[in-house]
Amino acid sequence: QTNISHSTLSKLFFYSPFDIIKVMAEMDFEDLLPVIANKLGGEGLMKELSNGFELLMDKDKGVITLESLRKNSALMGLEDLKEDEVVSMMREGDVDGDGELSEMEFCVLMFRLSPQLMEESWSLLRQALQNEVNNHDS
Repeated sequence: QTNISHSTLSKLFFYSPFDIIKVMAEMDFEDLLPVIANKLGGEGLMKELSNGFELLMDKDKGVITLESLRKNSALMGLEDLKEDEVVSMMREGDVDGDGELSEMEFCVLMFRLSPQLMEESWSLLRQALQNEVNNHDS
């Protein structure tokens, strides 16, 4: 169930994807990511996540570092992030423990921050696996 009003949701369809990222800073990300996914479709969402990654990454290293996240988060309208939130985001997303976020780790983190989208993704994966099993058995 979303906490965003129907009026606000309907207005989002007139925003460009980049504007939606800025609006996300003022809304509950957990509720907004599924709206973006519905508007852009799977490929469009992944492209926007990739664009977000590129905005936040350290250009020389090709990954998001703690420093690049601090420095570049304002580009996405996240200038009010507190230091502990930045550190927590890095820690939560850093699956391999190298202190940096790869593009894959960043995308996974964005999905994990949206339980509704995560559940939809798991449902699609289960369905695809079931179809594969059914096709293999035929």
